[in-house]
Amino acid sequence: MNSSEKQSIYQFKVKDINGETFDFSSLKGKKIMIVNTASKCGLTPQYEKLEALYEKYKGKNFVIVGFPANDFMSQEPGSNEEIESFCKINYGVTFPMMSKISVKGKGMHPVYHFLTEKSQNGLEDNEVGWNFQKYLIDESGHLAKVISPRIQPDDVSITSWIEK
Repeated sequence: MNSSEKQSIYQFKVKDINGETFDFSSLKGKKIMIVNTASKCGLTPQYEKLEALYEKYKGKNFVIVGFPANDFMSQEPGSNEEIESFCKINYGVTFPMMSKISVKGKGMHPVYHFLTEKSQNGLEDNEVGWNFQKYLIDESGHLAKVISPRIQPDDVSITSWIEK
């Protein structure tokens, strides 16, 4: 594949937190934020701002897709059921949450190969540095921006991208 043939996120089907199939092609025409999450991380309170961001922009062709991952200091040890309950009870999460996956290493999920490998995403090679790294996907399903875990979900670098 040459670099001008970018793949899109729409090729992927994953399991949601309830084990149902979630087809990324159902999000065509929307801006998407993909974020790897964890329940026992110093950054876990970002769930609150993620949900607020989702509530503010979900009617404006924007969606957040959360992928729980236990790749960083075992900060997401729970089952899918425990994670879903934690997110709803503590942060009122209503944006789509997927089944727990791995976002780095040998067991890396295919979605994260796409997000982190320039040969697939056409933008850049990168690594998931920590929990709550954010990937911004444009309305055509292409990777537009990688946002550091430390940058808050309501940062202007994100809201200005959603609004443009």
